Amino acid sequence: MKSFWQPQTRAAVLGRLEVLTPEHRAQWGRFTAPLVVAHLSDALRMAFGDLATRSKRLPVRHPPLKQIVIYWLPMPKGLPTAAELISRAPAAWEAEMHDCRTLIERFGRESPGRAWPDHPAFGTMTARQWGVITYRHTDHHLSQFGV
Repeated sequence: MKSFWQPQTRAAVLGRLEVLTPEHRAQWGRFTAPLVVAHLSDALRMAFGDLATRSKRLPVRHPPLKQIVIYWLPMPKGLPTAAELISRAPAAWEAEMHDCRTLIERFGRESPGRAWPDHPAFGTMTARQWGVITYRHTDHHLSQFGV
């Protein structure tokens, strides 16, 4: 299973990110390329605990449903997201891209043994779960733009 804990997975994601341009159009949903890069950066900030999000009391917080959603079910299109992850205007393209690249690289420098924040939908998560869901979320949005 791919995870942001794997250097080769992060490298592949960074390569895909480099293909993305501000002119890319989404194949579904309302995001523009600049908005999706800002969203991905904010999702990484959330994973590190740098951006607080409000908890949602959803059934996916409970095992085994949480495990099934994180590891097995395809990521559905059009799911609502935490308001904090879509609440800001993106910075200039190059600045936003630099920020996103830096945050992806930071993931590999984080300690799996550190305290990880709760996810707004999934609640308490392990470092392994954060690595997998962060990859799957990023992959989902890069695929949204055909990269």
